[in-house]
Amino acid sequence: MDCKEKLPSALMKGYSRKFEKGLELMSPFEIKNKLIEFAEEHTRKAFCLFLNAGRGNPNWIATVPREAFFLLGKFGLEECRRVFDLSEGIAGIPVEKGIAKRFEDFIQQHKTLPGADLLKEAYHYFVDKKRVDPDSLIHEWAEAIIGDQYPVPDRMLKYAEMIVHDYLLQEMCDRQPVNFKYDLFATEGGTAAMCYIFDSLQENRLLAKGDRVALMIPIFTPYIEIPELDRFQFQVTKIQASQMTGKGLHTWQYPDSELDKLKDKSIKVLYIVNPSNPPSYTLDKRSLDKIVDIVKKDNPHLMIITDDVYGTFVPHFKSLMYELPLNTLCVYSFSKYFGATGWRLAVIALSENNIYDEMIAALPKSDIEDLHKRYESITLNPEKLKFIDRMVADSRMVALNHTAGLSTPQQMQMALFAAYALFDKEDRYKKKMQKMIKERLDAMWENTGFELVPDPLRAGYYSEIDIMVWAKKLYGDEFACYLEANYDPLDFVIHLAKDTCIVLLNGSGFDGPDWSIRASLANLDKDDYKKIGKGVRLILDEYALAWKKAKGESK
Repeated sequence: MDCKEKLPSALMKGYSRKFEKGLELMSPFEIKNKLIEFAEEHTRKAFCLFLNAGRGNPNWIATVPREAFFLLGKFGLEECRRVFDLSEGIAGIPVEKGIAKRFEDFIQQHKTLPGADLLKEAYHYFVDKKRVDPDSLIHEWAEAIIGDQYPVPDRMLKYAEMIVHDYLLQEMCDRQPVNFKYDLFATEGGTAAMCYIFDSLQENRLLAKGDRVALMIPIFTPYIEIPELDRFQFQVTKIQASQMTGKGLHTWQYPDSELDKLKDKSIKVLYIVNPSNPPSYTLDKRSLDKIVDIVKKDNPHLMIITDDVYGTFVPHFKSLMYELPLNTLCVYSFSKYFGATGWRLAVIALSENNIYDEMIAALPKSDIEDLHKRYESITLNPEKLKFIDRMVADSRMVALNHTAGLSTPQQMQMALFAAYALFDKEDRYKKKMQKMIKERLDAMWENTGFELVPDPLRAGYYSEIDIMVWAKKLYGDEFACYLEANYDPLDFVIHLAKDTCIVLLNGSGFDGPDWSIRASLANLDKDDYKKIGKGVRLILDEYALAWKKAKGESK
């Protein structure tokens, strides 16, 4: 059957293809709001359970670092009241002299309270292992938790940076020894980090309007949408995860023919989410080695922006910040792993030695003079200002650099999250997280009746299901042609919402296959994913039933 041929009575329940075409112009996260309306309306009418697996907000939290945070807050308030304590509810601010001894006494007095052990261990980590001054450390903690000062240094608090740095080496570099150090910039979540990077690359003449960039797709939608903005208008080369198994199943890896596109020196930046979103797979060793080889031999000035928020969900994860430290800006967010999306905690990590600083130093004289004027209000030597510090200044339009930086309570919570994972030598928290996600993933796929191939590279935080693959496998190519000819891909998620009260996102919005759908495995319980799996299969079977009826009517 010709895939362009339409069969009578093809459209189910008269859903408008014009309406669906309009939705296709929107971000999947905006489409989600319409799908929620459909699902909630059907919930009221049919009394079915509304299940929203469209967004990746986790339904768990890490308790211990939060307990430590609130206990530290009690200590911080006591320190303020030591200075003066007025009946009107006014106190002083922490004093550094002798504060470490007072902290030790406080922890001893409250040693049975939740969070005390983590604070004690973090204290001795710095004092015994890092050999830092105890009063300086605890004074930073007390002021950070109280939030009485601007962040100093503005890029990141001194001791917060130290422990988050160690955490990143553990989690992003698979505990492997490294011979380089990273500078960190604490940001208001990964989304702010993205904005700052896009902005500063352009402000510092490393990218210009109309330049060529590469995206490894499928990818988180903003990486697709931002290059299209009028300010950037980047020419985009797409590196597709198009590799398939012999059975015709996606591996969500990148064939050499796609990676070879990066040899083009006109490509200035590579954007990657690793593990990917939505497929949720980390790069295999072949792909990593291939990218490293291309950068070293063919495109040494390729700037790499890697978003590694899901790296902790894959055993033995290695980021490109480890493989190519000179070229790579790494964005890491604490939101998903620790259940902290509302905290807005992330860092940008960049090696102390890097190509960004080298390329700025090698800019034409006119550009260097322009940048001198841009940053001369904040330093006597603008030419020596590191790119990562330029990002800090740019985040506050330079003129407000003196008030830049992530709030100190946020940085303190970030440091405690890092400490909690750093001291978990048996990876109890990590193993439980990975196990919980896998159980949800298995529950969903088992109830679709589709085959999920075991893969150690799968993070499983999301799952992308290519409906067209399973349409062909279960009902044949003729049925697949019928779907393609008679329905818009968005029709599937619309029917899913209207008929089963289940909200998933369209994979096409992430530059995935047109008929793919994305489910988050983070925000519902295991039994809910069983229902989602059954719902996905039910809708596919309904299309098949309509196809069989249409074939009968066409004869």
